[in-house]
Amino acid sequence: MIQQTLHLYRSAYQGLSPSVWLLAGVMLINRCGTMVLPFLTLYLTQHLHYSVTDAGIVMAVYGSGAFVGTFLGGRLTDRFGFYHTQLFSLLFSGFFLLGLQFVTHFYALCASVFIFTLLGDAFRPANQTAIAHYSDADSRTRAFSLNRLAINLGWAVGGGLGGFLAGIDYSLLFWVDGLTCIAAGLVLGALLPAPNRVEDNQATSAVKDAQQDTVQVVKSPYRDVLFLVFVCFVACYLMVFMQLFSIVPLFFKQVVHLNEQQIGALMALNGILIVIIEMALVHSLEQQKRSKIRLITWGVLLTAVSYFSLGLGNQIAIAFVYVVLVTISEMLTIPFIQSFTVDRSSPATRGQYLGLYAMGGALAQTAAPAFGSFMVEQFGFQTHWLVITAISLVTAGGFWWLAKALETKPHEISINY
Repeated sequence: MIQQTLHLYRSAYQGLSPSVWLLAGVMLINRCGTMVLPFLTLYLTQHLHYSVTDAGIVMAVYGSGAFVGTFLGGRLTDRFGFYHTQLFSLLFSGFFLLGLQFVTHFYALCASVFIFTLLGDAFRPANQTAIAHYSDADSRTRAFSLNRLAINLGWAVGGGLGGFLAGIDYSLLFWVDGLTCIAAGLVLGALLPAPNRVEDNQATSAVKDAQQDTVQVVKSPYRDVLFLVFVCFVACYLMVFMQLFSIVPLFFKQVVHLNEQQIGALMALNGILIVIIEMALVHSLEQQKRSKIRLITWGVLLTAVSYFSLGLGNQIAIAFVYVVLVTISEMLTIPFIQSFTVDRSSPATRGQYLGLYAMGGALAQTAAPAFGSFMVEQFGFQTHWLVITAISLVTAGGFWWLAKALETKPHEISINY
């Protein structure tokens, strides 16, 4: 049994280029130091003594910076290439984080957080373009999977270590996060050879070779009514899910009375479970040829259960159950959301479809902390979890309806103008 499992994992990652492994290593170094984001709400409320509402505003600014930064990263990648965009983003993020800890005035903090995420999140599209460039059509999906594995493994390490460091001094989070960003940039610059300008410009076109779709849909995602509805439901789900990174740590601290080390361990558990389970789970479900939308529906229903569980008590066992349930729900939704987006598009419209999906995600990232902090400040945690549960149930119902609509009229519904 053990030998079969080891063989499965070995075969899954054979044939990947050294550059792909190096990019995953850079991502691992970077994510191992990702400590500021998971504890930013606690830092603002516990260390800087801002209100929950003010902390929610800062987190919303963080999300809006990510929204613009992702768009900017795509433009910078097209203009200057993925190599230099990644390098600039990592080094800028590192040095900026070192200075961010000294900014305490509210408006200056909002402006600083926005600039940090604006240029720091430019790394994402550049990194994805680089992975596509250094992989071929047969290995590209596995190359992206390796990168996701590095992200979650780094998240597990960073979350656990971040909780330990936050218990000592919150400023340590900024030092470690900043220095690991700089280290990742230095490793990238030292070990990954810079492609020539022609190769770098050709990276974007390589993405189109990743997977040939069997479905031809409408020309623009903005005329694809079912996909527009899908993006709306995705944004609702992600707004609920992203409470994990803003309001849930605050709940663990104020209501469950966990310390920073315990909160960090629970955050690390999320990443560990994904690293161990997700690849095998997704592969098994794909082999069964199950409907992606129906899998997403079950995942969103499980999300509702996970947030409902937070209202059942203030014991650490409840916190543990929540993390396990919300992690399983994440594994049933997020991989298949992106996969459905790719399947819904054609090679000529894939960038537009993925761009519209990313905009929905960024909007959710902006709305999640603002909505959550307002609800907690005005109505308390218990009411907030009930509302979040209700939103999840409505969203699951929306995905169920969408699955039925896709079975009857999968591609015909569009806006004519």
